[in-house]
Amino acid sequence: MSSAAPRTTGQDQLWSVDEHLDDILATVRPLEPIELQLLDAQGCVLVEDVTVPVSLPPFDNSSMDGYAVRVADVAGASEEFPAALEVVGDVAAGQADLLHVGPGQAARIMTGAPLPPGAETVVPVEWTDGGLGEGPVTGMRARALSPDGAEGHVQVYRPAEARAHVRAKGSDVRAGDRALEAGTVLGPPQIALLAAIGRATVRVRPRPRVVVMSTGSELVQPGGELGSGQIYDSNSFALTAAAIDAGAIAYRVGAVADDAVTLRSTIEDQLVRADLMVTTGGVSVGAYDVVKEALSYVGDEDEPGSGIEFRKLAMQPGKPQGFGSIGPDHTPLLALPGNPVSSYVSFELFVRPAIRTLMGLDDVHRPTTTATLTTGKALTSPKGRRQFLRGTYADGAVTPVGGAGSHLVAALAHADALIVVPEDVESVEPGTEVEVVLLG
Repeated sequence: MSSAAPRTTGQDQLWSVDEHLDDILATVRPLEPIELQLLDAQGCVLVEDVTVPVSLPPFDNSSMDGYAVRVADVAGASEEFPAALEVVGDVAAGQADLLHVGPGQAARIMTGAPLPPGAETVVPVEWTDGGLGEGPVTGMRARALSPDGAEGHVQVYRPAEARAHVRAKGSDVRAGDRALEAGTVLGPPQIALLAAIGRATVRVRPRPRVVVMSTGSELVQPGGELGSGQIYDSNSFALTAAAIDAGAIAYRVGAVADDAVTLRSTIEDQLVRADLMVTTGGVSVGAYDVVKEALSYVGDEDEPGSGIEFRKLAMQPGKPQGFGSIGPDHTPLLALPGNPVSSYVSFELFVRPAIRTLMGLDDVHRPTTTATLTTGKALTSPKGRRQFLRGTYADGAVTPVGGAGSHLVAALAHADALIVVPEDVESVEPGTEVEVVLLG
């Protein structure tokens, strides 16, 4: 983490969205790599290429339950003139000592079992009488239920080409191949591959730990009873869920009352489990904006290089923002506004890229596209502000959802995109091509 303190600015300076984001990404650094067990590494980013030590599959094996045979012994076989072969035994998955299949012989073979010496192909059991002498069967009988165990004879009703129903050694990956590239996010399929090639641990950048904290004496935990002038705390839930969605391990802290000393103490207590701190509320110009009161300093005497700077951004919603670092490890802290839509839009624009940067990903942004604006009337936007409106996107068109108010949580819940109106545009007519940030 960079130890340089954020630069100070005049109170009335307006920062652009891009300037603020650039400052955040210039300060946040990817977390140091660690070695993790496979299941602990889910969601993490590889920091090195993984090479295959052993081919997959490591031997020729059957893709069917059936009989391992020689091609010549079943050539021309039909239901009218079946090939009668001597069954010399079973070959099961995991079997080490393999029997030999000679001329006129067959071995019962199970899916995944190694192809025995002498055999050239596999005949599915459905092409045989299963050793019962009663015509084609639909499946393999258990060994204990066969008339003569695994021995006896089998009739084959169809021919098979060489290596039919055989998975060749190395047909998945070969020893020395690159299994996964550095930068890969490990999901279930990637973890399956690592396990399949024998890797018990892997070197990754860990998922960042993000602590989310909302502020406001009016906030009540969902499930509680609202008093006069109180509302439920939705921001901390929304942002914690968003942090998890971005790839982080997230911790939600209950709402902190409007007291600067308590807030500063709570933040400092949470630093032990934080790679990134996110607060919501208390960053504007009101008398009770305690985040600014608690954290408005360029640097502490005991913590050189730490400090949080509060800014006004040329955007709507989300004009008031704060960013810097705090504590002995210079843990980055992003202070977001308290209105629900403002906080969520701010998360998408600033916090999500910071989380993805901590993870070590190259692409840290949501995908964007252009879409045709579908609406009954022109959209208006304040001059000099980059506006982000909620919308629904489908088939190259985007439709606004709700109004521009920063408190409209219901509209946000139905949106899957943000419509971007540039700073120099004050009106957008229906049918106009607009930039869209895809949230889903």
